[in-house]
Amino acid sequence: MEPPESLLAAAGELLAVPSTADRPADLRRALDLVLAYVGPGFTVERFSSGGKLSALVYHGGARPRFRVILNAHLDVVPAEPRQFRPRRDGSRLYARGAQDMKVSALVLATVFRERAPLLAYPIALQLVTDEEVGGRDGTLHQLERGVAGDFALIGEQSGLRIVTDSKGMVTADLRATGRAAHSAYPWLGDSAVLKLTRTLGNLLARYPDAAEEVWRTTVNVARVTTPDTARNQVPDLAEAWLDIRYPPEDADLNGRTAGQIAEHLLTFCEPGVTPVVGHVGPPHHARRDSVEVRALQAAVREQGYRPDFLRKHGAADGRFYYERGVDAVIFGVGGDGQHGPDEYADLTTVMPYQRALEDFLSRLGPAVPGGS
Repeated sequence: MEPPESLLAAAGELLAVPSTADRPADLRRALDLVLAYVGPGFTVERFSSGGKLSALVYHGGARPRFRVILNAHLDVVPAEPRQFRPRRDGSRLYARGAQDMKVSALVLATVFRERAPLLAYPIALQLVTDEEVGGRDGTLHQLERGVAGDFALIGEQSGLRIVTDSKGMVTADLRATGRAAHSAYPWLGDSAVLKLTRTLGNLLARYPDAAEEVWRTTVNVARVTTPDTARNQVPDLAEAWLDIRYPPEDADLNGRTAGQIAEHLLTFCEPGVTPVVGHVGPPHHARRDSVEVRALQAAVREQGYRPDFLRKHGAADGRFYYERGVDAVIFGVGGDGQHGPDEYADLTTVMPYQRALEDFLSRLGPAVPGGS
């Protein structure tokens, strides 16, 4: 079944907006387009943090604790101008953000608009414009200002499968110091580069490079540098950039502070190498046996899809809910090419996705205190 023309028209307009992090006017424009698509009759709270705008939409007056929060991000990663000219090829809608995640955002907005006034419990539509650059000025900012819910559904791409786990992220630098010398007399020096490479060897022995998909901690060495500009000099300074992705099961990293993680990394370091932790982003985990997840599985089955569980290796805004003890899942339309030159949404999944969301909401009742 084809998506309605009203949704396709809105998608075409939204996908044409180059709502990247460096274009605040277009981020605002994308947000305003979706709010206009939702229409009047709802309370709209607007937020701003770090120059990034977000909104929370709900039915009624004073903001309640929500039974379900439908979360969508409207920002996209940069792309060539052609990707902001949406085109359709059969059941595929090509554009930057088609799969990640503007089409899903419009479906969430549709479901919210049509169901929020009818449900026996409160739901919210949470629209943010900074997920691709960390989410701290959107979802996290709203949660820090008292927005609360029992369950969050994030419309990132999943092909109607249910993502219950995502990895956390640590960025860190390894900084090595040594003693400079002429390279003809290396015994007079102490190479910072060699100290650093031995340290990286220790670290990668514990976290080997992955040749295939694995659900374990991985370490990417993104850069190794030294300020030296001459070949005939033993370097006295060197630095490596690390990007570490870890699952909720990694007790050495999950729930640890930046200082504690630095202490853990220090155990791999040669003398003269110091770890400096920059950013720590938590992982995300949702209980697969919760009332909400079981209801979502049943709704997916009703549409003829298998409600398989997925685990994602990239970070997502669900981690901010996980930190607060709130289950969050990723659930979105199908497609392919995320962040690539030929990103597309699979339009055959749009209506099953919408019907599954509506069915899911109909299966829930008001939250039971202390329930699961």
